[in-house]
Amino acid sequence: MRRWKVAGGLLSDERGLLLVANRRRNGSVDWTTPGGVIDDGESALVALSREVTEETGLVAVGWNELCWTVEVDFIDLDMHLHVEVHRAAGWSGDLAFDDPDGIVYDGGFHDHGGVAERLVGATRWVAEPLQVWLAGNGDDRPHFQYRATGSLGELRAERLEP
Repeated sequence: MRRWKVAGGLLSDERGLLLVANRRRNGSVDWTTPGGVIDDGESALVALSREVTEETGLVAVGWNELCWTVEVDFIDLDMHLHVEVHRAAGWSGDLAFDDPDGIVYDGGFHDHGGVAERLVGATRWVAEPLQVWLAGNGDDRPHFQYRATGSLGELRAERLEP
């Protein structure tokens, strides 16, 4: 089974929440918080700081809290994804999109309505936790668990009860 870990970052201020546009291999575009894969031997927060800088040009000055975690079992693909999302304590710099991985190509700060618009069509394990967090309806550091079936590009996700 392939297992991978990802860290996501919540950067928000009076302008709203920072989301980035990701162009996938098949040409589709989805919006997420900045973040990415945690490399072997790397802590989640070190990886998150690195990914935020690579994707956005911003430099995080620290991370306040773990906001939520996500687990996704991809049944038909024999894969498992673990995600943890942290809130930035602050950051410096200006937005610049020059992702060395060639995935993130745009982004910006969005109010709740703008975030909702960009999450239309997003995978459940990205959209639902973020919507819960924005609405303030979650537990303290909730855990979201999903089972995904199907092939890449045609995944169906079911949220499992804790």
